[in-house]
Amino acid sequence: ARLMAQWQLVGFCHGVMNTDNMSLLGLTIDYGPFGFLDAFDPMHVCNHSDDQGRYAYARQPSVAFWNLHALAQALLPLVEGPKEAASEQLLAALEPYKAEFATAMVSGLRAKLGLLSEHEDDAVLADDLLKLMTEDRADFTITWRRLSSPGAARDCFMQRDKFDAWAERYRARLTLENSIDSERTTRMHRASPKFVLRNHLAQTAIERAQQGDFSETQRLLKILERPYDEQPEHQADAGFPPTWATQLEVSCSS
Repeated sequence: ARLMAQWQLVGFCHGVMNTDNMSLLGLTIDYGPFGFLDAFDPMHVCNHSDDQGRYAYARQPSVAFWNLHALAQALLPLVEGPKEAASEQLLAALEPYKAEFATAMVSGLRAKLGLLSEHEDDAVLADDLLKLMTEDRADFTITWRRLSSPGAARDCFMQRDKFDAWAERYRARLTLENSIDSERTTRMHRASPKFVLRNHLAQTAIERAQQGDFSETQRLLKILERPYDEQPEHQADAGFPPTWATQLEVSCSS
């Protein structure tokens, strides 16, 4: 559950979230047709082979829960006692997933908002920002990173009036806990990466590698080893994706 929250919080899409691609260790495995969100769309499907959108970004947490049900079904013959009682016991063991995921998500969103204290309306505040990001197709990584300076994040939205209204609520929330700008910026940068492996960056590295030049692969690896650091010398790699990036598709056969 915590792993699923971590995926959602950085805009990571696995692409093939079937049962054999999950680990009881809570690790991300089987790096097949994965990707990171560009323009925010909760129903984004990163795997071109996923015709039904089963593994869309927003569905990952529920798919993980379904997979755990499949595991419970496989373990059923090993549980002692009547089948019905054993089934209930296994279902009860899975139930904490829901609360654990919700807690991890709210905690992670507070971190991305730079909040130190807990307030009952925090989840609504974060959710309203995500809804506005969806409406305006705001870039997921850049918007969250820029939010440490709301004025900079404003440029990610077309509906500036709606963002301004949300930003007023955000400022009021920050005032509520006497937030210090410089300290909050540092915390927020630790919660929202500046660099992610976007499809267009990977594609450029792949094309060069196919020609025998692995320098771009090595360069990207060095950058992504420190995704939360500013690295101003690599600012171009943290920019908006080029127009041609929207034509890129990744599938199970890639």
